[in-house]
Amino acid sequence: MTDSPIKVAVLGSTGSIGTSTLEVIDASSGRLQAVALSTHRRVNQAIRQACQFHPRRLVIADRDLGANHDFSALPVGTDLVAGPQGLIDVAVDPDVDVVVAAIVGIAGLRSTWAALEAGKRVALANKETLVAAGPLATELAADRGAKILPVDSEHSALFQALQAGRREDVQRVVLTASGGPFRQLTKEQLLHVTVEQALAHPTWRMGRKITVDSATMMNKALEIIEARWLFQLRPDQIDVVIHPQSVVHSMVEYVDGSVVAQLSPPDMKLPIQYALTFPRRWPSPATRMDWNEPHTMEFEPPDFGRFPALELGLEVARVGGTAGAVLNAANEAAVACFLQAQLAFHEIVPACRSVLEHHDFDARPDLQRVIAIDQWARKEINKQTCA
Repeated sequence: MTDSPIKVAVLGSTGSIGTSTLEVIDASSGRLQAVALSTHRRVNQAIRQACQFHPRRLVIADRDLGANHDFSALPVGTDLVAGPQGLIDVAVDPDVDVVVAAIVGIAGLRSTWAALEAGKRVALANKETLVAAGPLATELAADRGAKILPVDSEHSALFQALQAGRREDVQRVVLTASGGPFRQLTKEQLLHVTVEQALAHPTWRMGRKITVDSATMMNKALEIIEARWLFQLRPDQIDVVIHPQSVVHSMVEYVDGSVVAQLSPPDMKLPIQYALTFPRRWPSPATRMDWNEPHTMEFEPPDFGRFPALELGLEVARVGGTAGAVLNAANEAAVACFLQAQLAFHEIVPACRSVLEHHDFDARPDLQRVIAIDQWARKEINKQTCA
C-alpha cells in the first residue's frame, strides 16, 4: 500500500462490526476512506452514514427497500445500488483496496467469495466463509493472491502472535473465551435459562445471535473451525481456555515453551484497524490498557460436559467437508428458534448435533454444494424444532 488513502468497502456497515469500522475510518485522519457502504434493511442508518462519509456507492441489499425508499437525503456523488448483485460489484471494484466482510450469515458468503476471486484484501468478520467453506476459501485466496485478515478479536490475536515466530515452530494455539453469562451454572441450572439471561453478556456488547452463541460457547466451536483453516492448523493444535476478563484475546505456544499473547481491553476497533492497516500500526481509537490500575487475570479449562458445543466444534474441525456448513446453518436456525421461545437453551446444541449426524456428508464440496447444504440444514432445524 502507498501513502494514498486506503479505500475501504464496508459490507454490512450498519451492524456492530460495520459501525466500529466506520469509527476507525473516522479517526484515521484521512488515511482510510470509506468508498462503499451496504446494508440489508437499516436504510435510514445507512443514509446517515453516507451523509457523514460520502462513499461513492451505497448498496441496499433488499431490492424492494432500495426501490421504494426515499433517498433524497443521499449526498451528491453517492450512487445508490439496490439488490444483492451490488454487493458483488462492490467487492470486485478495482478501486477498492480492502473489503470489510461484515455481513452476518450465509448472505455474506457470495460477496466475500467475489472479493477473494478478485484478489482483494478481505478483512473478514463473516464467520461463514471459513466455517462453511474454509478449505475452498483459503485455496481460492492462495490461487488469486488475495489476503484474508481476521477481524474477530481471537483470530486477530493469533495472527498478531504468529508474527513472533516461524509457523513450523508453533506447538499449539489457545483461543480464549469469556465463558459467557453461564460459565458457573450447573447442568441443572442450564435447563432453565431464559432468552433475557442468554442475552446478558458480562463483557461484550454484540448482536443477539452471537451473544447467544457466546452463552452456549458455540461461538468458540465455530472459532476452532475458523482457526483450523485460516492458520492451516491440525485440530489437535487448537485449545480453548476460559478467561472471564476478556483481556488476553488468544495465545500462541511455540515448541520451546514460549507463549505469546495479545492483550487489550475488549474493543473491536483494535482488531478491525489492524486488519485494515497491516503490517503497519497507527494510533487507534480503541480503549487502552490502564497500567496504573491493578489487574487480575483468571484462566481455567472449559467444562466440555456443560458446554458440549466445544466438542462438536473439534469434531467438525477434524472431519471438514460439509460438516462446517451444516453446523453453522443448524446453529443459526436453532438460535433463531430459541430467540422465538420455540426451543429451550439446552436443546440448541443437541439439535445441531442431530442434523449434523444425519446429513449427506461430502468431503470435497464446491461452493454451490456448500450453499445447498446450508439451506437443507436450516430447513431440518425448523422442521424438527420450530414446527
